[in-house]
Amino acid sequence: MSTSKASDAFKFLPQGALIQEFLIGGRNIVLSFPSPASYKSPRNPFFGENIGRLANRVSGAKIHNLNGKSYDLAANNGPNSLHGGKEGWGKKDFEGPEKCERGGKEAVMYKYLSKDGEEGYPGTVELRMWYVMGVEKEGGVEKTSLEIEYEVELVGDEVEETVVGVTNHSYFNISDGPTLEGTVINVATNLHQVTDKDDIPTGEIKPFPGMPANEDFTLGAKEPDPDHCFILNDDPASVKIDTRKEPMQRLITLYHPGSKIHFETLSTEPAFQFYTGRGIDVPEMDGMPARGPRSGMCIEASRYVNAVNDEKLRHMVVLKKGEKFGSRTIYRGWKD
Repeated sequence: MSTSKASDAFKFLPQGALIQEFLIGGRNIVLSFPSPASYKSPRNPFFGENIGRLANRVSGAKIHNLNGKSYDLAANNGPNSLHGGKEGWGKKDFEGPEKCERGGKEAVMYKYLSKDGEEGYPGTVELRMWYVMGVEKEGGVEKTSLEIEYEVELVGDEVEETVVGVTNHSYFNISDGPTLEGTVINVATNLHQVTDKDDIPTGEIKPFPGMPANEDFTLGAKEPDPDHCFILNDDPASVKIDTRKEPMQRLITLYHPGSKIHFETLSTEPAFQFYTGRGIDVPEMDGMPARGPRSGMCIEASRYVNAVNDEKLRHMVVLKKGEKFGSRTIYRGWKD
């Protein structure tokens, strides 16, 4: 271990600063393509991308009551706008990587300038993000760790406020097979935003069926089948626009007895979209076999879904001039 660096476990690409490789025990645990060109394919369901300007769904593809007006967004998910629009940040080439140190650890920084009006969003904002790579020793176990830190500022003078919500959309599969089946999961919360037929939250928050909190359960061939936002901080009024100084809390832990790989996600964010990949439909391409339903899962640390169109929640995504949006999330894995 002494000769290899933590960064040897990772590969990133400029498009959306996406995670192309996350090696645990020599095995890539993120769904990926070998060639950068494949990530531009319309068949790519956001593999590894960093999502913005506003992650997840916006009801009716419209933002109400921002700068005293409404803004129309692209409807690219039924009636909703999803993951920043037709070509969100995950499809853009970021500036970087710039090698640096962050908290005494090896890191790379990427930047992206999103212009006023891009995908319908007001105001020019700059994203700065860091991947901080390390090996954490915990209880005698060496965990390969990737911390993602986001910082976004409204740098243009066009408007006084805009909306921001950034997350990472990697699909993980730690199993020894083509699907997630047999993965043992432990979630820190099973409270979720109940959704309507268009996948927009109704306002109700309740436990998700078949997923006990803080108890192990196993993913079967079809169930449980979430594509929902799970709530860790159920006091939305307390959520700040910059969560980076909040405690780093465990969201989820995974283990697969076949591969002997463990994985966990921690974050300063109040919620996370947990998606077990029911809609994955990637044909055989770029020398890779077809990837179908449940071939990977996303753990997207985030704000509440559709917060911008809910008066009680919008403060967590409305970014005003002079403020910073920020969050920190850690992915880490190890093998028995």
